[in-house]
Formats: sequence, structure tokens, C-alpha cells
Amino acid sequence: MHKLKSPAGPECGRPARLFRARRAGTPGVGAVQMAMSGRGLASLGPHGFHRIAYTEWGARDNSRIVLCMHGLTRNSRDFDWLARALEARYRVVCMDAAGRGQSEWLEHKHDYTFRLYQADAAALIARVTEVPASRWRVWRKAMGAGEVAVVDWVGTSMGGLIGMLLAAQPRSPIRRLVLNDVGPFIPWTALIRMPGHTMGRASYASFAEAEALLRAACAAWGPITEEQWRHLAQHSIRREQDGGYGFAFDPRVADATAWGFAPEARIGHRNLLGLELWSVWQQINCPVLILRGQDSEVLSPETVERMRQRDARTDVVEFPEVGHAPALMAREQIEPIAAFLLETN
Repeated sequence: MHKLKSPAGPECGRPARLFRARRAGTPGVGAVQMAMSGRGLASLGPHGFHRIAYTEWGARDNSRIVLCMHGLTRNSRDFDWLARALEARYRVVCMDAAGRGQSEWLEHKHDYTFRLYQADAAALIARVTEVPASRWRVWRKAMGAGEVAVVDWVGTSMGGLIGMLLAAQPRSPIRRLVLNDVGPFIPWTALIRMPGHTMGRASYASFAEAEALLRAACAAWGPITEEQWRHLAQHSIRREQDGGYGFAFDPRVADATAWGFAPEARIGHRNLLGLELWSVWQQINCPVLILRGQDSEVLSPETVERMRQRDARTDVVEFPEVGHAPALMAREQIEPIAAFLLETN
């Protein structure tokens, strides 16, 4: 298991300075900065259509696509530092799950399930891998008639679970999978203690009061600069109709998701102790990079060791003095991801 030193001070600087352009090796932010754009699509759930928002970085005609998915109560803007570091070499698409960020809150709260999140992600994958008619013949010749467009997936916590479920599907478009502090087994005790379960339950009198709670909830992410804290606060806190402040997610997502799956889902014998998805993990054949915070309660060393026993390639990087989950904003946390994604199968 590889271990990296935690970043500190200037190492966590502005996202545009995380990398310098290089002729080979880890990709950098090139001389030309590509602006982020906000987009959306309509996805179909059990009770009708709902709007899913996403941010996009890099050239839209780039066939190398990275999809990023956040944790339970987070949003797509958590990945701004990672996206800026990758945009010179990739088209980076970061999705707001239903009920988070700029995506629509669902009227039927019990629809916040992993089945819905997979369907929304599949709709987004179809959108971003669409081949223009002018390039269809070239693409078909290069890919082959039986091939499908591929994407790489970076998922934090809940976003990692969604990535696992997608990667385990037959003919999955997931080429490479990055799991940020999550695996096929999560103790219920760790899930219950997640700060996100209590955030958003009340309206706060001031922006500063809400930001203080945000900082406390995300303290385990590792070193975060003041600029990054301001960025997180800006995109995590919203003004309520009553004049107070709340968080940019539907408070019911934590209840309705309940980390549950459809009744027919294959659940392991240890499900009384935690969420177990080993049967899903065994179906994943693509290369996987596991990122773990050394102090994480969500992803244990025992779970990581068992994950490494599969036949397909599994790499592991551990970050000292970090809990659940690494912020992916510091150079030392971004570089292993960039290097992993650049490799060819």
C-alpha cells in the first residue's frame, strides 16, 4: 500500500497552479485555460422527469472523458481543483446528483435511491459520449461496430458506490474507476456518524454560522486552504426563503437513500453489520484506483486488503492524517488520479 505525505501550506494553492504543463507524464494545466460551463439535462425517474445539473471542463470534442460524482450531501463543485488540473488533457464532467447542488429536488423523497442515481448517470454518459453525425463514420471505424464509448469515473463516497454499480454492469462504459474512500463494505456505525446526516436540518441565522458547521463537518478531508474553504462555502450554502441560510441539498436525501438498494439487489450475509456489496465488486473487471484516508472509518484496511485480492488490477494510495474523505484539492491527492487515468489499458 502506497502512502503519501499530506499536503500543507502553498502546496494547496490555486487550482490553476496545481500542475505545470509537461511534455510527458502527469498532465498539467496548460497555457490555455478552458472555462467551466454549467449545463443540465432531463432524466426520467419513477414519478416523471427531473432536471440534473452538471459542470463541464475542457474541450467538448475531446473523446477522453472523466465523470466525477460527489458524496452523499455534497455537489459537483467539490471537484473544481481536480477538473482544472485535468482539463488540458480531458473533458471533465461533474454531476450534481438529484437533490444536490443545482439539480432539482425530488417531490417524492423515497425516489432518492441508487437505482435513480444510476439512471441519471447513464443519461449523462449518453449525453457526453454522443458522437456528432459528421464524425460518426470515423468513430465507428475506430471503435468497431460492437464497441461502446467509454468514460473514466471518479467517485467520492456515495459517488464511488454509484461508480461501482455502473462498472459492474455488462458492457459497462466505465474504462477506469477511482474510488475515493469507499468500498464494498461500510459499517453502519460509520454511516450513522457521517456529519451529512445532521446538516441541513435547520435554518441558520447567518452565512458565517452555516460555514462554521460546514468546516466542522469537512474537517477530516485533510488540509484545505482558506481560498478552498471559501469556495466550498460559496457552493454549499444557500439563502432560504425565510431569510436564513441552509445547505445546498435536500435534507431528505440522507433518509430516503438510507444506503439501500432495490429489494432484488444481491446483499451479503454481513449486511446486519454494514452495507455489503461484495457481489457487485466481483463483477468489476476494469482497473481500479482506491484512495483511502488513513483515519477513515468508512473504508477499513481490512476491506482494502480484500478488495486487492480480485483478479483485475487494483492500486491503492493512502493519505496520512486524513479521514473520510480526501478533498482531492491538493496536488498530492490529485497527482495519483491523473497518473492512473493517463495509463492505457
